[in-house]
Amino acid sequence: MDYSKAAMEKHYEWRGKFSIAPKMAIETRDDLSVVYTPGVAAPCFAIKEDVSMSYDLTGRWNTVAVITDGTAVLGLGDIGPEAGMPVMEGKCVLFKAFAGVDAIPLCIRSKDPDEIVRTVELLAGSFGGINLEDISAPRCFEIERRLKESCDIPVFHDDQHGTAVVTLAAMINALKISGKKPDGLSMVISGAGAAAVAIAKLLMSLGLEDVVLCNRSGAIYRGREGLNPEQAKISALTNPNGKKGSLSDVLKGADVFIGVSAPGLVTGDMIRSMAKDPIILAMANPVPEIMPDEAIAAGASVVGTGRSDFPNQINNVLAFPGIFRGALDARAGDINDAMKIAAAEAIAGLVTESELGPGYFIPAPLDKRVAPAVAKAVKEAAISSGTARISA
Repeated sequence: MDYSKAAMEKHYEWRGKFSIAPKMAIETRDDLSVVYTPGVAAPCFAIKEDVSMSYDLTGRWNTVAVITDGTAVLGLGDIGPEAGMPVMEGKCVLFKAFAGVDAIPLCIRSKDPDEIVRTVELLAGSFGGINLEDISAPRCFEIERRLKESCDIPVFHDDQHGTAVVTLAAMINALKISGKKPDGLSMVISGAGAAAVAIAKLLMSLGLEDVVLCNRSGAIYRGREGLNPEQAKISALTNPNGKKGSLSDVLKGADVFIGVSAPGLVTGDMIRSMAKDPIILAMANPVPEIMPDEAIAAGASVVGTGRSDFPNQINNVLAFPGIFRGALDARAGDINDAMKIAAAEAIAGLVTESELGPGYFIPAPLDKRVAPAVAKAVKEAAISSGTARISA
């Protein structure tokens, strides 16, 4: 199937991937008076007295804003906010289809972090959560950090944390298959942008210590010149042995390769230089760092990619719908590490011990069990970690 041709035809047909539909019929004068004036004054006054009633009396409880500036759109680069709209609409459809969450795309005509932050702050009272999407690094780190500090609703940069959650889920089961243990594991991440940094932090929160990130210039280590502020921060937390050199150099003897970078960076010889039975999660799209058949031929024990035409697709849609569903249901003020780890464990747990194997270690993106399982785990984690504003 020619997906590009089909997409153009359908986008002309759809003229937008979703529409807003009322929940009520307006057929009589009484209907109009309840939906609008004068009856609507009653819920307005109730919310004026107690702003939290906006979750009970409006759609805020179930509505997420999908925010982008169009600077890092789905592998397409800086194409601008209007050109990013088809992707943001698609994201909104996934929210609704997988988790029943209403989502609104808001594409901002600014690359200025101050303007983006202020815009979102001013709009936050209309939403139950904020999903940041396709904002280029390193600005995305500052924007998310500032919004998490100033907003009283969950702020989640999916390119960072959704990717990290699904990668962690894949790792949990890949370790079971390979027989490797987190303690003493050596891991190399190709990439040093938003996704790579978030993956490193989340995996390290579970006790992994020997994690090395690589960008185009090679290994990230303390004191290396030319690092942006976020890379400098992560250099202080990773690469405890101070490894230097190219991706090929630091892969030697490593147990795990995680790729969130560019196509074709890893060869079969590089896989053969790793530790016995390495785990390979090569997630560059549409072409991974190494193709699965080549990695397996070189000795990989477990292989996952970001592609839908190979087994073990590591796809953010496994994470973000259920994470937001759980956060909204808990009326959470944040999406914290406990909630992310709970989401990853819920995803991994859907693959039973009898099913688990190199050909199947993470659920398929269309598995309808995933979002409800993730939502339940995230809600429970929100309550137990103290960020929920409901108790059950």
